[in-house]
Amino acid sequence: MKLLFSCLLLLLLLPATGQTDLSRRPKIGLTLSGGAAKGLAHIGILKAIDSAGLKVDFITGTSMGSIIGALYAAGYSGIEIEQLARKVDWDILLSNQSTLRSLLMAEKEEYSRYAVELPWVNTGFKLPTGVLQAEELWLKLSELFFPVYNIKNFDHFSIPFKCIGTDIATGEAVVMDKGEVVTAIRSSMAIPSLFTAVEYDGRRLVDGGIVRNFPVTDVKAMGADIVIGSQVATGLLPKEKLVNAFQILLQIAFLKEAEENKKGVELCDIYISMPMENYNAGSFNKSKEILEFGLKEGRNIYPRLKILADSLDQIYGPMPKVQDRLPVVDSIRISSFEINGLKNTTPDFFTHMMGFETNRFYTAGRLTNMVRKVFGTRYYNRIVYALQPDEDGSSRIVFDVTENPLSFAKLGIHYNTFTGIGILINLTSRNFLLPHSRSMVTLNIGDNFRARGEHLQYLGRGKNIAMILGSQYDRLDFTTYNKFKKDGLYSMQLFKAAASLQYSGNRKFTVGLGTRYEWIKYKPSIQSVLDISGKNEFVTSYVYAAVNTLDKSIYPKRGWKVDAELGRVYNQSPSVTYYSNGEPISNLDSLGISYNNFPQVIINSEMYLPLHSRTTLFTMIQSGINFDYRQNILNDFIVGGMSRQFKNQILFAGLEEGSVTTPSVASLQLGVRYEIFNNGYILLRTNALVNNFISTNNIVQKPNFISGHSMSFGYNFALGPLEVSAMYCDQSKKLHSYINLGISF
Repeated sequence: MKLLFSCLLLLLLLPATGQTDLSRRPKIGLTLSGGAAKGLAHIGILKAIDSAGLKVDFITGTSMGSIIGALYAAGYSGIEIEQLARKVDWDILLSNQSTLRSLLMAEKEEYSRYAVELPWVNTGFKLPTGVLQAEELWLKLSELFFPVYNIKNFDHFSIPFKCIGTDIATGEAVVMDKGEVVTAIRSSMAIPSLFTAVEYDGRRLVDGGIVRNFPVTDVKAMGADIVIGSQVATGLLPKEKLVNAFQILLQIAFLKEAEENKKGVELCDIYISMPMENYNAGSFNKSKEILEFGLKEGRNIYPRLKILADSLDQIYGPMPKVQDRLPVVDSIRISSFEINGLKNTTPDFFTHMMGFETNRFYTAGRLTNMVRKVFGTRYYNRIVYALQPDEDGSSRIVFDVTENPLSFAKLGIHYNTFTGIGILINLTSRNFLLPHSRSMVTLNIGDNFRARGEHLQYLGRGKNIAMILGSQYDRLDFTTYNKFKKDGLYSMQLFKAAASLQYSGNRKFTVGLGTRYEWIKYKPSIQSVLDISGKNEFVTSYVYAAVNTLDKSIYPKRGWKVDAELGRVYNQSPSVTYYSNGEPISNLDSLGISYNNFPQVIINSEMYLPLHSRTTLFTMIQSGINFDYRQNILNDFIVGGMSRQFKNQILFAGLEEGSVTTPSVASLQLGVRYEIFNNGYILLRTNALVNNFISTNNIVQKPNFISGHSMSFGYNFALGPLEVSAMYCDQSKKLHSYINLGISF
């Protein structure tokens, strides 16, 4: 009201004076509060300001307000910021994950498998200052601010800008107005315990919202005569809404800021308070809703902004229209580089894995992809770069690198209807035996004991050749079936040792060759019509090829994953007794069994295709064939189950593990996945298979064609993916339930 009254008074006086003076025009300040996901609503206010033709002279912001405010100050329009926000994959941006495509092929299988990863530093485990380092966020911000890479004083943006952080050592507010804008705004949004603290100008900073979430006093100090304040924070929560430890922690953190917020509100001439009680700081899954909410609030405030703009134009004359405030910078030439923070790796390794060379032109997107490549080696926890202009028009790039500790302890939990409950413990160490290597030991402790050890050694300057040595021991109990009815119970033990050499021409494809030794022992726990007791050992030499273009390891949205192996099984040494109704069978020839050498082909393929933002089509093709094969059970393919658990398994929605054993099988699965809410899915699958099409002398004959279907609810959370399924087989006429939690061993 006071602003409207002042404008009307000035309009009444204007005819008497007859003067216009742009130099005396009041300066407009804009302040955008913090609020994490809720801060996306600020974009609607920026669009309203643009539509009203109102020129902003100063901007301050905190947390998400600092990101949006900095983009606007750098030269992006409200419409452009809205378009950027709608394209962002918030799941990737606000995580410790990078796209799976950036990882070396040898690293993809172990990525994102464990719920907890604790680094070993010096003589103990070290907890990080926050949960999220958010490498992808750093990269996205570096891309967005690439056009203003040469501006190190924020007063020199098209609109002068400041943002607020909190010194974690003193608790003081830190006003950031110079240096690297990406570092400044990342500091301003470092919510304690969620994001890691950030080094800025020799100080360690966290979220500015702790002390000044609504920095109106700072925009006034910059010279603003009229202040527009956009507030999305809801203030302190009432006691009845403090229902978890995280909310209580945030409440304590922001107690000091509550009084500062009141002062800011009083200093605003146009105060926009958005009622956002239905959203919280983590509501990025509702980003589109929040954007629409902000656009609606922008339309509501537009008339007041338009009156202000028209009044100022009438009094002081129209402001010159400034088009294309954002500088156009397509690429820059990088003439030199500097790398800070390397201890366990060398500059040559770092630049070679990036594919970086000096005196080349680089776009923002190319720099992002190059950083992702070196990040995908798993040697680095954070890679940030800054560009420093040189006098000759080129630039020097400075990489600030935080290396991952060489050793990690990793923990996960896995439950499956077939394997039961298990705790996964993994110890991974890099460069433990030799440089450029990864050694690890994994244990599954629970209803079934499993252990695996592996040493991976990269060879060559490009690290595209790898030698892999590994061994594994499994002890599993499983049920056997006869005509889809439970027939017996077995205890199986498996030991294998393998050595392989592989070449990866890029991060999508690898080929290799290897040899593995396997020892398998079966012991019946419950007698059935036909029982097998004893062991077999054999050697398999093989060549293999793999393709992996998936964007994520869990619930991917696009890409292919193919694993194919062609091998020969030989040097079998069986010590096996077959029983019929408890009586040993002495003449195996009567069963047509002989342990000859035989070739084997195994193919597993998955494909994912997004139909639109929430719907993904997927297929799975599996095939296993034993040629010239006259054996049973010990080297058969085992059909059933919906998550991979053991050797020679063919997944099939509709059958439990071990429902069918066969020497040859080909299966096709079609499915669709719909995201009903953030990380919550409905999955429909239908599949069919044919079996026994090469060897037909299977003792326990099964139908040659089987079809099945399933419907699942999936949810991906901190412990890993949880999937609860109902499945049905057309041949068995049985409905089964299936539960899987976490990533299997």
